[in-house]
Amino acid sequence: MHFHFGKEKTIQKEEYDRKNKIPVIRASICTGEQVAGFKDLRTGQFEEIMLIASEADKTAFLERYGIEPSELKKVW
Repeated sequence: MHFHFGKEKTIQKEEYDRKNKIPVIRASICTGEQVAGFKDLRTGQFEEIMLIASEADKTAFLERYGIEPSELKKVW
């Protein structure tokens, strides 16, 4: 068995336009597929970032952009 000790890998937070975009999960009513991304408040356009296949994916998205779970909206 190998054990690795040392510094934990830090996640570099990425920025998004918090004034003009909101974080959302777009879910398909038919297939249940979920995609995380950002909705432009001015145009309504959705910017797809990543597929959400598990709770770990959702957590990774939140951590990557420094988003609180309460900020994330679900749209159908």
